[in-house]
Amino acid sequence: MPSIHKHKVKAFLSRTVLSLLPVARNRHGKCNNCGACCKLAFQCQFQGIRPNGESYCKIHKVRPFNCRKYPQKESHHVTQETCGYWFEKDSD
Repeated sequence: MPSIHKHKVKAFLSRTVLSLLPVARNRHGKCNNCGACCKLAFQCQFQGIRPNGESYCKIHKVRPFNCRKYPQKESHHVTQETCGYWFEKDSD
């Protein structure tokens, strides 16, 4: 198995296990159904493409927890350009 594939599998499994934990309190916003997180590890079978080329989730209302809770914390937020969520800086 190529190392890039192993990394994607490990990242996917990590997000699935972490989906059992709560999201960070400083996460704000809401999912805008951009579909960017559908392509993180593998091309999701429920990702659709609109005629204009935009991605969307075909099962958005019943999507799994690892999708619902993405991104759980700022360090996991690799789709900042398109994602509807953002993280407020801690005021320590």
